[in-house]
Amino acid sequence: MIDPEIKARLDKLLDSERMSEMRGALMMLNVVDIADYMDELDKGRMLKVYRILPKDISADVFAYLSDEQKQKLMESIGDSETARLISDMFIDDAVDFLEELPANLVRRVLANVNEEQRRNINTFLQYPDNSAGSIMTMEFCDLHAGLTAGEAIKYIRTHSVDKETIYTIYVLDSTRHLMGTLPLRKLLLSDENTPIESLISTSFIYAHTLDDQEQVAELVRKYDLMSVPILDTEDRMVGIVTADDIMDVIEQEATEDIEKMNALLPSEDDYIRTSPVKLAKNRLPWLLFMMVSSILTETIIDKFSGELTIAFSACIPMLMGTGGNCGSQSSTLAIRGLALGEIKPSDAFQVLWKEFRVSLIVSAALAILSFFIQRFVFARTVMEAGTISCAMICTVILAKSIGCTLPLLAKKLKLDPALMAAPLITTIVDVCSLLILVLFASAI
Repeated sequence: MIDPEIKARLDKLLDSERMSEMRGALMMLNVVDIADYMDELDKGRMLKVYRILPKDISADVFAYLSDEQKQKLMESIGDSETARLISDMFIDDAVDFLEELPANLVRRVLANVNEEQRRNINTFLQYPDNSAGSIMTMEFCDLHAGLTAGEAIKYIRTHSVDKETIYTIYVLDSTRHLMGTLPLRKLLLSDENTPIESLISTSFIYAHTLDDQEQVAELVRKYDLMSVPILDTEDRMVGIVTADDIMDVIEQEATEDIEKMNALLPSEDDYIRTSPVKLAKNRLPWLLFMMVSSILTETIIDKFSGELTIAFSACIPMLMGTGGNCGSQSSTLAIRGLALGEIKPSDAFQVLWKEFRVSLIVSAALAILSFFIQRFVFARTVMEAGTISCAMICTVILAKSIGCTLPLLAKKLKLDPALMAAPLITTIVDVCSLLILVLFASAI
């Protein structure tokens, strides 16, 4: 968020129509801060600020505006300004922007760009959502084999001004198949007569256009890459995914997992700008499912009410709550391990064995404490306190076993492990813990 003092100064310049000073003040800010400032302006004032920005940074500022402000700006500017704006944007940023626009504005934008840009944008729009192809950029630095280091540097200076990144250079053959990668630092430090083929690394990491974006993010994390080359179905290089795009993917996927883990349908909309009706729609399905599933708990209590004394009935919330918490702990660690690649579905028995040993320690401690609380705080009989403690041990062991195995099972079935998180596991554990208590109470 932009500094309040800077914002106040900019507001004063804008209110007094001192646009020359306003332009100078804006040039002292980062493009992200300029976008933050413009996000808080109404449509008319935002248009004034946008039109005093230099052409070389207006596209960068536009890329950081909120989707709502982008749309307002596109509705306000003319066709020539639209064409220039899209032309100045990196292709991946332009595609991301167009995906959020209404169809009528998309048609208007595409009608005002040149044929090559239109073809490139349409190519990107055809890739499936959340695929590597949908987030890649075509503005990368590539060289053809046969050049020396000196010739390569001259070529980069001439042709790579508008590339998104030049930290890694990609050497291609005549059919655009990737021969190897070349760090810019290595190229600059090499003798100018050295053939670039002798400098490249042929053990490069790559992905394909139809690979899931999470797989590309995992490659960047695992190998500490600045960018990943993207190949088409014929193994020809068509683009790269850069680290800044991966940051957006990580944020998007993490947000989606958090929403699923807390019984919300995923939404890409901003919370403040989302209507209450849409928020309710995202929450209601899971709430209905959990409410209906809780009827199982009610059925068990109703059916076995004769076996549940006052003492046993009073401890039900404690037992169910402890079981739910234990299951949530195990599922959270399992989901994290799957996300980071630390565990795989094939590790299910190893994970289960470890959680079983943990549950023995945890359940013993909880059962001992529970016994003393029931015996000396609530004055239960030894038999009642012992029954509740035994039920606690079985509940904790079962909850941790369910919590660690369900995410692994979901991964095995190619489902999102985040679905097997707190709400679902808590519901299952509630029913199981109540059954355990009923069985012990019946036996006693």
